[in-house]
Amino acid sequence: MNQFLARLDQGFDLWVTLLERTLFFKLGGMPLIVLWLLAGSVYLTLRMGFINVRGLGHGLAVLRGDYDDPDEVGEVSYFQAVATAMSATVGLGNIAGVAIAIQIGGPGAVLWITVAGLLGMTTKFTECTLAQQYRVINDDRVLGGPMYYLSQGLAEQGLKPMGQLLAATFATLCMVGALGGGNMFQANQSSIAVASLAEQLHWTWLSDPRVYGAILSLTVAAVIIGGLQRIAQVASTIVPTMVGLYLTAALWIVFHHLGDIPTVVGLVWQSAWHPGAIEGGIVGVMVQGLQRGVFSNGAGTGVAAIAHAATKNPEPVREGIIALLEPLIDTVLICNLTALVCLLSGVSGSVVNGIELTTTAFAAEIPMMTWGLAIIVCLFSFSTIISCFYYGEACWRYLLGERGLLLYKLLYILGCFGGTIIGLETVIRFSDVMLFALGIPNMLGLLLLSNQVAHSLDAYWQTKQTLAIQTDSAPI
Repeated sequence: MNQFLARLDQGFDLWVTLLERTLFFKLGGMPLIVLWLLAGSVYLTLRMGFINVRGLGHGLAVLRGDYDDPDEVGEVSYFQAVATAMSATVGLGNIAGVAIAIQIGGPGAVLWITVAGLLGMTTKFTECTLAQQYRVINDDRVLGGPMYYLSQGLAEQGLKPMGQLLAATFATLCMVGALGGGNMFQANQSSIAVASLAEQLHWTWLSDPRVYGAILSLTVAAVIIGGLQRIAQVASTIVPTMVGLYLTAALWIVFHHLGDIPTVVGLVWQSAWHPGAIEGGIVGVMVQGLQRGVFSNGAGTGVAAIAHAATKNPEPVREGIIALLEPLIDTVLICNLTALVCLLSGVSGSVVNGIELTTTAFAAEIPMMTWGLAIIVCLFSFSTIISCFYYGEACWRYLLGERGLLLYKLLYILGCFGGTIIGLETVIRFSDVMLFALGIPNMLGLLLLSNQVAHSLDAYWQTKQTLAIQTDSAPI
């Protein structure tokens, strides 16, 4: 059995290497796809008039439920859409991914993770606005996402063949990508956390990744059979719980080391521009930070737009504004808190990798977090896995309808198991390849449709300001 698993790992590594060489090449030491997403995010931020800053207050009002209407067409509420989208992004990329970025790129990578989050807010706004605008409403289901705004939106601009090609490319990559970063990476890292805890408790049966993989696979299967509404219900319960627990522990550690924060911030800034012995120098630090930042929030990949398309909402721009809160929470807030814990605890130079580094950092300050983080990690990974399945399923339906959908479900469930037994490095590489590949067709579509979104934003903003004046309310 061990020999078979070793061959499986080796074969998967060869396949991932082929994908990397096919899909990516470097320009000036930086992967072209990272430059592509970065440049696109900068342009969208400028084109939308820094909506990532001026839309925050209105977004929070929408999230509170001020604009909820149960009679609107859709499958989920604003909060459930945000919870579903965030359950796919607030995951182990925020815990293990940050630790990996610090180890490979040094403390300076944290600065570029933050930059990716701030710019990603506008990208999320753009793609989720388009998802609402071009969604298709059937009797029993709301369909939307990049597949639809790429095909329909570009067709309206006389680019129908390009739109169809980009939509099909996105759907294909998303189906496969959901198996990587959304599934296998989460299963891999949560398996490591559970195995470590099981060894401390002397539960040798649970320390075997195959046992945990089987349990995780069966649990995921029980949820995904219920479709989007069940996934949204589970996500809207798990996400606030796991984020609350994680933030409470992280904030306790940060407040306990308030006097050391200026030193750590100085270290991050210095390392970002003068990285020392980091491979690739400043470019190497930027690459690690930007990659992990995009991996954390998914901005530019278009996957969150699939969940937001199903919201009960008559205003596409309003959906985009609430969506821009997601990178703020999962990248700017949570990733930075994770980084602070790792750096303040003094274990960032440890030889352990990924989730083990974060666990060591938390346990150094709060011994009980060895247990607590294992539970939080399981919640993070589980919520991400079930939400990413919905994305992959939606893309399958776009391409093939109901034909063979059971096969995809079986492959996804098997992916949970496979992620627990395949090596971490290979899983990370596969996750990055598939996630960033989504940014090629999606970002191109966002740029081509950006003027349309900007005009819709201006009209919506003017309408809200007019209503605010008429009702003597403070303008948004």
